[in-house]
Amino acid sequence: MAAWDTSNPRSNPRGPGTPGDPAEQAAAFRHLCRSSPWKWQSLRFEYLDRPLAVDPGGTETAPPPDLVCAWLRRPGALRLETADGLVLQSTTGINDSRDVFYVRSTRKTWLLPPHLVTPVYDDRGLVRRRPEAAYGEPGFGNGRFAAALDPVELAGNAPVPLEFPNANAVELDGISEVMHEGRPALEATVTPNPGYRPSHPGAPLCRPGGTLVRIDAGTGVCVASRWLEGGQAVPALDRDGREPDGRAGPGQGSGPAKDGPEAYGHWLRILGVDEYMLDDLFLAESMNLTDVRRHISWELPAG
Repeated sequence: MAAWDTSNPRSNPRGPGTPGDPAEQAAAFRHLCRSSPWKWQSLRFEYLDRPLAVDPGGTETAPPPDLVCAWLRRPGALRLETADGLVLQSTTGINDSRDVFYVRSTRKTWLLPPHLVTPVYDDRGLVRRRPEAAYGEPGFGNGRFAAALDPVELAGNAPVPLEFPNANAVELDGISEVMHEGRPALEATVTPNPGYRPSHPGAPLCRPGGTLVRIDAGTGVCVASRWLEGGQAVPALDRDGREPDGRAGPGQGSGPAKDGPEAYGHWLRILGVDEYMLDDLFLAESMNLTDVRRHISWELPAG
C-alpha cells in the first residue's frame, strides 16, 4: 500500500479534529486558520455582517433581509446578490491586462498566488508555516468579509519560536469540535494579545475581551464570530439552539441575540466548495464568443 500523502490537505481523511492534549489542540486550531488558501479555489456561501440571531427553540425562519449570497473564485472574482436576487457587486476586470501593474517592477508585484507555492504542512495536512505569496481576498462592506475568508490573523503566518505567555496573536480557550450548518468546525474563545495584528484594523475578527469564533474544518474559513463582551447574553451561534460551551438541545440556549451595535461579529453558511464558475458569472457584460452556427457574411470588394 502506498504511503499516505500528507502534503495534500484535501486528501487527509483524519481532518483537523482536535487531539486530546491542550497544546496540540491549540496548534491544530492555529494551523487550520493558516490553511484557507490551499483548501479551496471557489466558494459559494451566504453571509451576514452580524451574528445570526436565533430563537430559543431553534425555529427556521425566512432569510434575514440583510443576507448576502456570494460566489467567489480565487483570485479576485466575486459576485454578490441579495436574497431576492438583486446584484450588489460583480467583478468587472478579471481578464484585464496587467502590464501597467507589473511595469513598476517592485518585488511585491511579482509574488505568486498562494496556490502556486508550497507551505509547510503538519502531519494532519494543515498548514504549519505559510510562505511569502500574494495573499488577499475580495472585500465587501468592511474588512471582516475578507478576513473571514482567510482568518490567518488569528494565528500568524508561522508558529511563535517559544510558547511564552501572550506570545501568540490570540489566546485560545475552550477549543471543541462542533457542527456549523451541517459542516464540522472547530470552535474556540479567542482573546487578543498585544501582538495581534488584524488584516483590517477597522474590522477585526477578534475584539478586546472574549470573541467566540468557528473555523470550518474543510475550508479553513471563519464561518462565525461573536464578541462576548458587548453586554448581551451569550446566545447560540447555530439555528439548532446549540450553546457555545458545547451543550445542545432546543430551549437550552441563553435566548436570541439582540441586534444592534453590541452584536459584533458575522455569520457565514457554506453552500458549495470548488464548484466550476464561468467568467460570465462575475462580469457585467457577457464574454460569449461568436455563435459559429450562424452564417457570417464576408463582403468582397467589387472589381
